[in-house]
Amino acid sequence: MADVTLPKDVFGLSVESHELVKLAYDAYLANSRSSHAKTLKRGEVRGGGKKPWKQKGTGRARFGSTRNPIWRHGGVAFGRTGEENFTKKITRESKKVAIRQALSMKNKDKAVIIANIKTTGKTKDAAKSLKDLKLEGKNVLAVFPEKTPEIIRSLNNLANVKAVRATYLNVFDIMNADAIVMTADAVKVAENWLLGKENA
Repeated sequence: MADVTLPKDVFGLSVESHELVKLAYDAYLANSRSSHAKTLKRGEVRGGGKKPWKQKGTGRARFGSTRNPIWRHGGVAFGRTGEENFTKKITRESKKVAIRQALSMKNKDKAVIIANIKTTGKTKDAAKSLKDLKLEGKNVLAVFPEKTPEIIRSLNNLANVKAVRATYLNVFDIMNADAIVMTADAVKVAENWLLGKENA
């Protein structure tokens, strides 16, 4: 485990309200949602071209089609169109504050670990590193300064392990991780990104 002092502005915030974290969490899920469900309107259901009975004289209600929404096998009124927009907007700065709050909560729970996972391109080497850290069977978020092909090959086949670039951190992954393993360089990259120092 590397001897690194975590920046308090990123990992040491006092989180009194979880409202912003909840907002960012919900926004991530909503923005990941796709709209594929589609129902057929009365004009799209096959059949129903013939008027079921004459307009007058039967004593029954007048109908022009058996595909009326109130009939069995009819169309659906006000159903899904497949074009629904479920996205939720959150400002970039609010998102970064939420990430810092989430990291601070995880650090308070001692779930943030500064260590180097061996990423030689072989899964067994990465698995051994996680075993040494006593993280077998846990949901691990591995954070690196860059996501290289070697990192992908090393971690892709490990269940419950997700590798991300430091500038692609999000509240959903952070809150769902049992442990967050970061390299020292990843901590610096994350700090610069979250505090707006990357161009300084």
